[in-house]
Amino acid sequence: MTEFESYWWYITLKGLPGQGEVLQSLAEASGCIGSEEEDKPQSVELRAYYRGNHDLGHWIELVASLIAQWPDVAVKDMGKIENRQWHTQCMEAFPPLNIGERFVVLAPWHRGKEPQGRIPLYINPGSAFGTGYHESTQNVLTLMEKHLSPGDLVADIGCGSAILSVASIKLGAGKVYARDLDPAVMDEVASNIAMNDLPEGSIEPSVGDLLGGFDVKVDLLVANILLEPLLMMLPDVPRVIGDSGVAIFSGLTVKERDRFIEGLKVEGLQVLEEIVSEDWYGLAVSLKG
Repeated sequence: MTEFESYWWYITLKGLPGQGEVLQSLAEASGCIGSEEEDKPQSVELRAYYRGNHDLGHWIELVASLIAQWPDVAVKDMGKIENRQWHTQCMEAFPPLNIGERFVVLAPWHRGKEPQGRIPLYINPGSAFGTGYHESTQNVLTLMEKHLSPGDLVADIGCGSAILSVASIKLGAGKVYARDLDPAVMDEVASNIAMNDLPEGSIEPSVGDLLGGFDVKVDLLVANILLEPLLMMLPDVPRVIGDSGVAIFSGLTVKERDRFIEGLKVEGLQVLEEIVSEDWYGLAVSLKG
């Protein structure tokens, strides 16, 4: 066991009665690996647990950026706990999950339990954004089923766990360029690629800041990140997808839709399709509409 595996961080979120699902979605979006919810007479609390491979400040910053859109949600407390028997809890927290018409997301301990007719995505639940159990990731996967064609070149920006890269290859993409700003996720990316038995070289992971210095023209761009980085990358999107390509964006809340649509208009991008799951919003866009 490595040093950071010997302990976990926790952050407790507090919201109004009935906001349990909101707290759960926010915790999952921030990269938690498990949580415990408690209903109280005048509030609901959710303690979210995080791996020790980052300091607590890293997780607090992620949580703060997400709850900023929810004035009724606050951080109650935070701290460090020693390792407990997490394996059983994780197995219960990540059951096989059908997504869209074609996918099923499975943790590695569920291999062999794949529903017939579904494309399996084996993902090791961890710290990176994108385990498949969050609505924003599900929105992208659902849109990918409709907008990815066999042989497509794909860019997965802010790839996190690389679940979208893996899904792209399993849908028939010719190659995926998986990019993330955080070097710490690269080991997880490599692990998830290997776990899915993909052709060697089909996914090319790299560390990079959004689309800066990215000079490949692709048929499909996918980005499941937060509003501000999405807005920052929009000026580069037309260059990367060209006249015939499609971009799929997610990681947005419904409240952020109008602001993002305005950003699309500035760059001449038009909405092809929108999707909403709980309070999370995703969309597919192109230059031609």
